[in-house]
This record gives sequence, structure tokens and C-alpha cells, in this order.
Amino acid sequence: MDVRAAARQMRTLIEPVHDVTYFTPAGRAAFEEVGLKGFWRGYFAGRAAPIGPAGPGPVIASFFVFAPGMVRRALPAVWAIASPATVLRARQAGAAAGLRELTGTGQAASAAPASLDPASVVPGSLDPASVDSAAIATAADQLLAAITELDAAGRTLAASNLELPVPDEPAARLWHAATVLREYRGDGHVAALLAADLDGAEALVLRVGVDLVPDGASHVTPSWGRDQTQPARGWTDGEWDAAVQRLADRGLLTASGTATPRGVSFHREIEEATDLAAARPWARLGQAATADLARALAPIARACTAVMPYPNPVGLPPPDGQRQAS
Repeated sequence: MDVRAAARQMRTLIEPVHDVTYFTPAGRAAFEEVGLKGFWRGYFAGRAAPIGPAGPGPVIASFFVFAPGMVRRALPAVWAIASPATVLRARQAGAAAGLRELTGTGQAASAAPASLDPASVVPGSLDPASVDSAAIATAADQLLAAITELDAAGRTLAASNLELPVPDEPAARLWHAATVLREYRGDGHVAALLAADLDGAEALVLRVGVDLVPDGASHVTPSWGRDQTQPARGWTDGEWDAAVQRLADRGLLTASGTATPRGVSFHREIEEATDLAAARPWARLGQAATADLARALAPIARACTAVMPYPNPVGLPPPDGQRQAS
């Protein structure tokens, strides 16, 4: 079993399930209903709530690629609007409702609130796919097996989510397990970036620079460019340009921000390290069980991609690996 390849494949199936909390009207409306108006309040509160009523420090550290000033505008102020416990209930309810909507296993969600951040509005249809409730329950139970006795040492966001109670309802249970594994990989990615001596801004400018290489890079799917990434992560022009200059001084980018051949290879090594850091759950689950899980998740993940833009901020490939722009 090629554990790195398995980790990379499972990422493409798990990330869309987790992302329903951000990209579905139901997921966003749930945060609005507890007073978290605007996309970013819901995002920061929802993702940070498993840690507890944290100030900006732990979130700047664990989210990694967001400018500190952007985090400080949200935290700790969001906890005066809704407690972490309230946010966690809203997050679970909204994500499960969005998942049921997209898979055709529940009631349609309400329309997206008009006050959403424009970056969160995505094109496409919310017409549900055909996935029955039994398939959701089966996939949830199989994915839970991957997080049973999961060692999350050194992984703040994965460990915090792992400590939460496992929901009884199948869609919520599936989303919970997907979120633990999504954050498990994300925590490992941060470790890989740190080991590569990159800070948050540098990680972003390198990723953008890789996509600027003529004919693209074979190891990643195109993500957002600077025009979308920089404001969505809160960095100023000066901070972004300084990060480009630092990586240009290391021979990883050109002065204009395009990755050099060395930069592309450097980024590929980071992605390979991330895959390896995410591989233990699948190595422990085994080849046959991982393959069974991939088959169970495939139609659900496909349904969840209906609300995602392409390219997207997480560099997730569209269905069937076709490269397209939204």
C-alpha cells in the first residue's frame, strides 16, 4: 500500500465533506442564527470553537496562513456574541443540514443570507445528488473507524475536534469524522511548512507562485491567485511583497512572484511531507478497508463538490480531476 498516495486520495474525498460548513447556505445560516453575522465571524468562531474560548494567539498559530491582524479582528470578540458551546451546536447542525441537502437525504436549506462575504458565494446548483441515508450511515461508520484511537499528539485542531462527542445522527457523524481527519492533515501540513522554514505569508506566496509557472505544476491543482488569496487571508500589499522578496532571496521565486524550478521542487517536497504526515490513519486502517471507504465516500464527496468553486482556496480538484475555472 502506497500510504502517501492513499493519504492524497482520501484528502480529495474528505475535504469536500468538511467544507459544507463553509460553502452551503445551511452551514452559513446556522452561524448567522446565533448572531455571527458575516462569513468570517462564522469561519473563525466555527473552526476555533473546539479549542474553547481562545484569544487570537492559539488561532494565529494553528490556522497559520491568516494574517494576525485579521484573526485579532474576530477573536476574542466572537465569544461575546456566542459561546464556543453555542457555536459548536450551530456548526454541527448547519454542516449536517448542508450535507443532507446536497446528498438528497433531508430538507432543503434556506437561501444564503444576503450579508455573506462575496468570497464565500459560489456558483452552481444546489440540486441534490442521489445518495441514500443508508449510504451516509455506512460511510460515517467506516470513517469513524479511521479516527478510533487516533494519535493526535502535536495536532491542535485535530485533537480538539477529536475530543468532541460523536454525534448519533448519521450526517453529523460523517461530518465530525471528516473534520477530525481534515484537521489532522492540516496540522501536519503546518508542521511541514514550519520544517521548510516558511511562515504563513510565505506559504501562501509560494503556493500562488507555483500556479504562475507556465503550463502549471503537475503535483497540485490550481488554487486561488493573489487577487483572491491575499485579501481572503488578510495580508497587506507590503506584507505580501516582503514575503515574495524573502523567497526570491532563497531562490524559490522570481522577483515577480513566479516559482522557480527550485521553488516548484521545494513545494512538491512539502506536499509529499504533508501526505506522509497524513498517512497513519490509512496505514492503520489497511489497504482493503481504505479502498472500501474510498468507494463509500466517492458519491458523497461528488455531491458536496456541487457548491465549491474551481479553482478554490484549498486547491481541491474538481470531479474527475478536470481543471476548470469558475
